[in-house]
Amino acid sequence: MRRTPVRTLIAVLVAVAVVGWLVLRALESRGVYLPVVPWLVDVAILALAGVVFWMGWAVRAYQKGKRPSLDGIRAARTLVLAKAAALTGALLGGWYLAQVLVVLGDLAIEPRRDRAVAAGIAVLCSVVLAAIGLVVEKFCELPPSDKDRTSSEEGESPAPA
Repeated sequence: MRRTPVRTLIAVLVAVAVVGWLVLRALESRGVYLPVVPWLVDVAILALAGVVFWMGWAVRAYQKGKRPSLDGIRAARTLVLAKAAALTGALLGGWYLAQVLVVLGDLAIEPRRDRAVAAGIAVLCSVVLAAIGLVVEKFCELPPSDKDRTSSEEGESPAPA
């Protein structure tokens, strides 16, 4: 499995932000307004980032020789969770960024400003989740084997971990 490219995460964030902005503008033109993003969303996103990092830290400790054993299935699940966290962070970041963009012109109105601030904090928390996902993916990367080293010395690209 290859690591998630940062370009992909940025593309997902931008695409969701654009589509979300269009949908939210259409809803608001019909008189439908979303509520302010609750602070519990931020706590939940950061808690998920903490769990992903904690699981990745165990894999990193094993790779550094500081942990005697680690189940291979747990390491694989940690990698999949890290990849999912990175993509989820990009998706959520795009959604909350769309909410910020919708109210950007109305920041003089206090409820709209509160909504922009709450959504902006959610964007930051989502970016943290995506970044933690990428870091944990790096933790789960296997060191190159002897076969990979010889093939890369001969000009071939190493096999993905």
